[in-house]
Amino acid sequence: MITHGTSIKIFSANSNPKLAKEIAECVGIPMGKAEVTTFSDGEISVNIHETVRGADVFVVQSTSFPSNDNLMEMLIMIDAFKRASAGRITAVMPYYGYARQDRKAKARDPITAKLIADLITTAGADRVLTMDLHAPQIQGFFSIPLDHLVGLPILVQYYLECGFEDQDVVVGTPDIGSVNRARGFAYRLNAPIAIIDKRRPRANVAEVMNVIGDVKGKKVLLVDDLIDTAGTLVEGANALLANGAKEIYACATHGVLSGPAIERIQDSPIKEFLITDTIPLPPEKHIDKIKVLSVAPIFAEAIDRIYEDLPVSTLFE
Repeated sequence: MITHGTSIKIFSANSNPKLAKEIAECVGIPMGKAEVTTFSDGEISVNIHETVRGADVFVVQSTSFPSNDNLMEMLIMIDAFKRASAGRITAVMPYYGYARQDRKAKARDPITAKLIADLITTAGADRVLTMDLHAPQIQGFFSIPLDHLVGLPILVQYYLECGFEDQDVVVGTPDIGSVNRARGFAYRLNAPIAIIDKRRPRANVAEVMNVIGDVKGKKVLLVDDLIDTAGTLVEGANALLANGAKEIYACATHGVLSGPAIERIQDSPIKEFLITDTIPLPPEKHIDKIKVLSVAPIFAEAIDRIYEDLPVSTLFE
């Protein structure tokens, strides 16, 4: 139960109102009354229909597709709360867009993840709450506190309940960058790891997929933080199948699922693809292979803890 003297309010823009409502229900408070619309020329209009003076305000908004619109909605809403004298403003971003642009991979590249961090801070946010940043070092781009939740406990719990710990399971990673995440899964499932090494030996030559680890006759669980077009994921699944894997499953915290992703997953050897609702899955993308878990309880618990000035680190376990 919330016992803090200051009032707490949870608001949502338009990216994921269903998740925001579930978070508010878990916290045990009604959703804040606000309206985010557009003028005829496309400019965003924000109207807050209740007082927030001195309140601890949480703005729930993923910067998923349409990324730029959702980002601007959040920035303008934060500005509105700041000018309405909110006591503290926390940007709750279940999915942090532009996180893949976190460094200069080649000359003259922008570091957009840092730019977004600056915009959020300048808009007036006092704190950020997010989950599974594509690059954990983005936390250092902020000059305000950032609480970084992990989706691993939610996903692992599902597989434990499905009996994966007691079966002949290998945890796989579709690329080298996800090895640490796969290691966390493997530790909790008491399973070995397989790494899919993708290389292009020279220009205009087809990619070669090397599977490092024994997957023959095994049930393989591919783990990643986000899936966009699903190209790498499906190529990895095909490589595992060619190396004798018995069954292939996959999971990710963020289901971006743009372009041909749904068709690729549907036609792939992946038996089940597990994601969370940090990004809403529109009805036209619902297929039998995709299962969605809610992150509302863990975000609600984090909001409770931030509000009560309690540690959030216990949620990582």
